[in-house]
Amino acid sequence: MFLENNKDEANYLIAKKRVEDLKKFYKHLAVYIIINVFISVMKIRRNINNGETFEEALFDFDTFAVWIFWGIAIAIQAFKLFGLNFLFGRDWEQRTIQKHMRNNRY
Repeated sequence: MFLENNKDEANYLIAKKRVEDLKKFYKHLAVYIIINVFISVMKIRRNINNGETFEEALFDFDTFAVWIFWGIAIAIQAFKLFGLNFLFGRDWEQRTIQKHMRNNRY
């Protein structure tokens, strides 16, 4: 009984840590999007006020620089959290095979 309680407690602590990590990641992602949208809008407005067209202001590297470099940090955090399961979940291969079998019925 004692060993079982310790195992349950260990599983609980692992699950709790995972949920905390997910919560941190989603907060970080939300802040990333909100802050970068704000920065981009401000930079585009500034560039338009300096005589650039909207397209020139939009496609200026300065507008995308923060998105790119902060985005790399977000991607690293996502990869640490989700690993390869982020791209190819545990049952991805089986689901994909089933999907192709359904789509290719003759």
